[in-house]
Amino acid sequence: MNSFSNKPAWTVRLFCLSLMLFPLCAQAHSQEIGSSGWLSGFSHPLEGWDHLLTMLAVGIWAAQLKGNSVWQLPLAFVGVMCLGGLIGAAGLPVWGVEPMILLSGAVFGVLVLRRIRVPAFASISVVMFFAFFHGYAHGQEMPASAGLLSFALGFVSATLLLHGAGIIMVRLVILAFATVFGTSVHAQAVEDDGDSGSDIESETMHLELLPKMVVTERGDSLVGIADSASQGNVGQEQLQYRPIIRPGEILETVPGLIASQHSGEGKSNQFFLRGFNLDHGTDFLTKIDGVPVNLVSHAHGQGWTDINFLIPELIATIHYQKGNYYAENGDFSSAGAADIRYANTLPGHIARFTGGSFDYYRGLSAGSQRLGDGNLLYGGEIVHNGGPWTVGNDYLKFNGVLRYSQEYESSGWSVTAMAYKADWNATDQIPRRAVDSGTIGRFGSLDPTDGGSSRRYSITGEWHRQDEASASKLTVYGIYHELDLYSNFTYFLEDQVRGDQFAQPDRRWTSGLNASHTFFHKIGTFDSDSTIGLQVRNDSIRNGLLLTQARQRWGTVRSDDVRVTNVSPYFENKTRWTSWLRTQLGVRFDGFQFDVSDSNRSENNGTRTDGIVSPKAGIVFGPWADTELYLNGGLGFHSNDARGVNQRVDPASGDTVDEDGNPVNRAVPLVRTYGAEGGLRTTWINGLQSTLSVWWLDIDSELLFEGDAGTTAISRPSRRYGVEWANYYSPTDWLTFDADFSFSKARFRGNDPAGNRIPGAIESVIATGATVHDIYGGFFGGPRLRYFGPRPLVEDNSVRSDSTVLLSAMLGYRFDKTWTVQAEVFNILDRKDSAIDYYYESQLRGEAEPVEDIHFHPVEPVSFRMSVTANF
Repeated sequence: MNSFSNKPAWTVRLFCLSLMLFPLCAQAHSQEIGSSGWLSGFSHPLEGWDHLLTMLAVGIWAAQLKGNSVWQLPLAFVGVMCLGGLIGAAGLPVWGVEPMILLSGAVFGVLVLRRIRVPAFASISVVMFFAFFHGYAHGQEMPASAGLLSFALGFVSATLLLHGAGIIMVRLVILAFATVFGTSVHAQAVEDDGDSGSDIESETMHLELLPKMVVTERGDSLVGIADSASQGNVGQEQLQYRPIIRPGEILETVPGLIASQHSGEGKSNQFFLRGFNLDHGTDFLTKIDGVPVNLVSHAHGQGWTDINFLIPELIATIHYQKGNYYAENGDFSSAGAADIRYANTLPGHIARFTGGSFDYYRGLSAGSQRLGDGNLLYGGEIVHNGGPWTVGNDYLKFNGVLRYSQEYESSGWSVTAMAYKADWNATDQIPRRAVDSGTIGRFGSLDPTDGGSSRRYSITGEWHRQDEASASKLTVYGIYHELDLYSNFTYFLEDQVRGDQFAQPDRRWTSGLNASHTFFHKIGTFDSDSTIGLQVRNDSIRNGLLLTQARQRWGTVRSDDVRVTNVSPYFENKTRWTSWLRTQLGVRFDGFQFDVSDSNRSENNGTRTDGIVSPKAGIVFGPWADTELYLNGGLGFHSNDARGVNQRVDPASGDTVDEDGNPVNRAVPLVRTYGAEGGLRTTWINGLQSTLSVWWLDIDSELLFEGDAGTTAISRPSRRYGVEWANYYSPTDWLTFDADFSFSKARFRGNDPAGNRIPGAIESVIATGATVHDIYGGFFGGPRLRYFGPRPLVEDNSVRSDSTVLLSAMLGYRFDKTWTVQAEVFNILDRKDSAIDYYYESQLRGEAEPVEDIHFHPVEPVSFRMSVTANF
């Protein structure tokens, strides 16, 4: 009986001897395959014997270990293999890949030959270690023409098939011998099954879904909570000790994000993140209490994100998510999203006055009090800023918030009203040659009549409830927004007499709702929650592009009535399968209708509809040693301007070709994006939270509607990838350090003689600072350093911007519970850097020909602000 019972093991051993010997002659990886991305990825593990035998060995070893290892080891292998593939495709150097791949064959050969049994943690660790190097080899040899997502799906499919083949091989061998030799083999198999219970522990755990943990500070641990390495939270405590020169810089608390300005203070910021010059918000979704801020089909630019109406003192938390891996985020969210949440109550009442350089003044009053069964929150501010410019900004802002909320044991609701009004003059970017020649100073202007005004009024209603079985939330909102913007970026290029100033008026009503319902349930014995949601939005817009001189209209390029309607249902499931594995799966559908009526060019009238399905997925491994590993992927999109979607002729000339001779084509309504990310989050070192992520993003087209020209600019598919490392360290309860490092690479795909660089694409950001509070009787504050790296300004990289380095600091003292004084200093080093740079053609008065030149907006010189605050 015993002589026959060992037959299956020896058969497997004979087969697996090659796994020990084969590394001596293992082949290099397969050559590039000139076929589809999926087929290339699928073929890669099959054409390299080192990959093929290792994959089979993992399946055989999993089958030998039995129990949960049969599915845990293959999943752990492909999960970490995808992370390695992402790093390999990004071209990041990793040493010792080939030796490790060869070693993996020998190691798994020994494990299978000796039928070595180890605890679950050890077996998974071995598999994950070698999986990284196999994945790196796959990614490093991805054909340039292949899409990352399709290539990855290909090699993951092949790997799982090989794992499965190894598992089935063991089962078939055992079954064959059982059939031939009868009950002796069956008895041994049953005996092994019984032993497996002692060798492989069956882990079960209960997922505590209720009560939900509310994370309000970056200092709070997200291990066990977060779905990716690149999501996080920022709380009021971090904001109040941070020197901020303008409201848009609140978003710079998102690691790697830059909020700059190329015009007057009232204009939307210029944003940069993950290899993007996001313009005014094209691919970064910003929400206030769940209400989207980005404006579709805006007169100046798609995705217009104006957050000048924010009052920093009222912010409770900022929740950010990077990448297109989240089912609740739709349009504009391919690079990321941030949801800024206002508080329902404040600890007391605040009165603050701030004065500073360049005629800066701010008065703030805010607070909350009990009213009836609820709480009334209020906040109001008046701001004036002259700025260092030769033509002063004369920025004047009135801003207010009023919220009434009620909270019960398991439900609550709120109604919020906001009102904002601002007017300003603008010193837009200026050509370097005009400064070098002495025509204007560094803070001068070539058109002193540029500027604008903006109004925003909104009302939002929110209701939520939660019990042991489910949670629901409903938000409805209505917004009226208007903008009058006057700009002149080319001076006398188009009209040598009147100049090139143009106006972009925009009036719109935006209404919408966000509804979600989450079920807390089980899948078998595993804790799970599933969410169904619906988002509906409608924008009724009246905007245009007008020709002006000193803000007086003399011509019309286009004048449009636009309606954009978006309906988006979505579904998401989160399940915890073991103590170290949880998954997130989601899908959303976005349906759009674009309706345009151009009173100036009827040929551009029309209605188009489009829809797109975007699946999302994420896997979390751990925690082990207070560390989690993440793997995320998803499809997303960004919408194009409704006017470009329906455009058939050039709005200025009426021709079917533009000024460069290219045909005027209607833009694709919805452009697909593909994203993937791998990373880790750790709190292993006491007081330190650190996240590391490697990400990838492909876009089918960089097609954009140029509001300044009233037409569509066609561009090529692109690819971006990079590394982000964010750190937050609190060695004591009164001292905090943070340091965030972001490095990106952005390229157009395909070959073009013009070059493959994406103009303005951010490449490197370093942001770091230190904060102290409540020391030596009440001192608080600290320094902050921001490094905004150089960027290509043209496709062939022949012209680049310089880097921007800004050092700022805050120092304050809290005398008692009532009185606080603080000082802020900006650009302490008084550097003469640029806030932003562009390279394009312009013509000054008196110049005979247009000139290509760098156009820049300078950072403000060293300046200070002093604040006195009363809390009562």
